[in-house]
Amino acid sequence: MYPIDYIEPVFRPPSEWKSLILQVTNGCSWNKCTFCDMYTSENKKFRPKKLELIEQEIVDVASSKQSVSRVFLADGDAMMLPFERLAAILVLIRTHLPQVTRVSSYCLPRNLKNKTVEQLQHLKELGLSLVYVGCESGDDEVLALIDKGETFDSSLAALLKLKEAKIKSSVMILNGLGGPELSKQHAINSARLMNQAQPEYLSTLVVSFPMGLERFAKPFNGRFRQLNQQQLFKEMEYLLSELSLEKTIFRSDHASNYLVLKGILGKDKEPLLAKVRMALDKPQAVSLRQEWQRGL
Repeated sequence: MYPIDYIEPVFRPPSEWKSLILQVTNGCSWNKCTFCDMYTSENKKFRPKKLELIEQEIVDVASSKQSVSRVFLADGDAMMLPFERLAAILVLIRTHLPQVTRVSSYCLPRNLKNKTVEQLQHLKELGLSLVYVGCESGDDEVLALIDKGETFDSSLAALLKLKEAKIKSSVMILNGLGGPELSKQHAINSARLMNQAQPEYLSTLVVSFPMGLERFAKPFNGRFRQLNQQQLFKEMEYLLSELSLEKTIFRSDHASNYLVLKGILGKDKEPLLAKVRMALDKPQAVSLRQEWQRGL
């Protein structure tokens, strides 16, 4: 256990399970996305952590002699910090934890509007090599309904800026986000966004509502219904069919997914599509997660 005083709850990407979670902000500065209940509790109101407190925590971790090779900057919106603050944090990590080989963070597309490519390149030189971008969808109608505060164009601009700075991006798309009526356009426009951005990593999760549907469904005026298994598989078929990626690592293996898919797109596109079509035509012939295995 690292000697850090966390403000709970703390969230991280599944792939950061071995990382030191360094909480440099609390909560999310946007915190309006209707599908997200991660930062709605009273003690998760957004605020940056003071630099001197961050430094002390890094020093304490270094003094503990625990093995640290990766650092994840939490909470959900660390990249909203000004360039100078982010650079100072990365310098502290490099100074006190020189063995660290990767620093990563969540990133909202809007976080990059006031950061130049040159500034991002400098952050890359200081150790920031990967950001997780929750695009959720490439469809402007869906994005408006979920109050994402982003568009196809704003998401693409951020992803291209990251690519120019040589910071890797891991993009998340939410399967089922538009309900049955918007399912096809959600999938097709999400694929169109990915084709233009060519992210290094792409993952899909099934949207779920552990705290209830009411907040999310309200903008849909009663039209929203969660997709069933077959509808989710059909949406995945639309997405994969439209994707034209060169060497993106693709994962659809989160606990929320009924059907586990892993591969590199594009070389594994046809085998992945074949697996999805098998799930559509003969679901009994493929291994699917049961409901009890999808606990989030």
